[in-house]
Amino acid sequence: WEIGCAIKNLHKWMKDKKVKTPIVYFGAVCKIKYESKGVSLIISPWNFPFQLAISPLVSAIAAGNCVILKPSEYTPFTGKCIEKMVSSIFEEDEVAAFQGDYRISKMQLLKPFENIFFTGSPAVGKIVMEVAARNLATVTLELGGKSPVIIHPSANLDEAARRIAWGKCLNAGQICVAPDYLLIPQNKEEAFIELVVKYIIQYYGALKKDMDNLKYSRIITKEHFLRIKELLEEAVSKGAKVRCGGYFNECDNFIYPTIITDVDLSSKILEEEIFGPILPIIPYRSIDKALEYIKSKPKPLVIYIFGRDKKAINYLLDNTESGDAVINDVVVHAANINLPFGGFNNSGIGKSHGYHGFMAFTHERSYMKQGKIAPLSIAYPPFHVKTKKIIKAFIKYF
Repeated sequence: WEIGCAIKNLHKWMKDKKVKTPIVYFGAVCKIKYESKGVSLIISPWNFPFQLAISPLVSAIAAGNCVILKPSEYTPFTGKCIEKMVSSIFEEDEVAAFQGDYRISKMQLLKPFENIFFTGSPAVGKIVMEVAARNLATVTLELGGKSPVIIHPSANLDEAARRIAWGKCLNAGQICVAPDYLLIPQNKEEAFIELVVKYIIQYYGALKKDMDNLKYSRIITKEHFLRIKELLEEAVSKGAKVRCGGYFNECDNFIYPTIITDVDLSSKILEEEIFGPILPIIPYRSIDKALEYIKSKPKPLVIYIFGRDKKAINYLLDNTESGDAVINDVVVHAANINLPFGGFNNSGIGKSHGYHGFMAFTHERSYMKQGKIAPLSIAYPPFHVKTKKIIKAFIKYF
């Protein structure tokens, strides 16, 4: 999609854009010229190791940049594939891919890049931005966070449960736009749980006998597996109830889709991005209480709202802040290359995909060509009474 979109639209994106010229510059021509930022560093993550490396690479090449690409060390086979592909298509001084652990990333970051595109956690994103500041390099940070789902009383519960069960379990929850926790009216909590469990079983089978289901993703590493397991155990120790799943298989990093309720608000699982197939459900008494809870957290990458009341949905949108917002579905917006994709503050800086990805790697250069007559020459010194009168007449055009 990214490649096709760039090929189809690049001639329009890169074309100089004429802008209006104020009357005081009569005779001048003003344009915006689109130029590459220069040499860019792309650091890609492990959860979608091919797509999240190639997508920004397409944008960078479309904008005319040379690129150093660093795939994730957690997916070495995909990284090797990317490295082989890149070396067979590009000269080394055009695009080069390097594999290695965090030390390679650290070494690359110390080099004077003009632009850095990073996809990963907010914690590492802050380090990338700090290092980029040493060279005043521009940055695009595709980060993450705790993306909430708000179930409004007007929502179709069956539709919401079906879509959330799919989106939460996609890639075993290892996706930056996965629903992280869910807020629901108290009187609809039990009905929703019954429905979402029904769809989880329909999608992936029931409980222990389906642990070896190879159609369901595994957690990337033992470290991440244990981190998620500890989050659940800590929540349960504080009173959380497991309503579905809770089964772990350490042999192959398997975690069955899990629903928990009665979660203590001080639990780590409500503080850290889960990045796994566990969905905490939090009941609310009023929509304003739900908003209050969301606002107590850093700005998320995306907010998901389920409901049929347009006025209520607009109220929720007007009273929340996030990188993106999706109504009556989850995750799907990330596949629309016509939408700018990215976070806000703690969940990211800048946008990507399609035209917006092209602009992430593009410098907008102002261009002005003055005509033979320079109207502002009337303002050159020495100043006379007549000059002041002319300037006074023209000042309203500024």
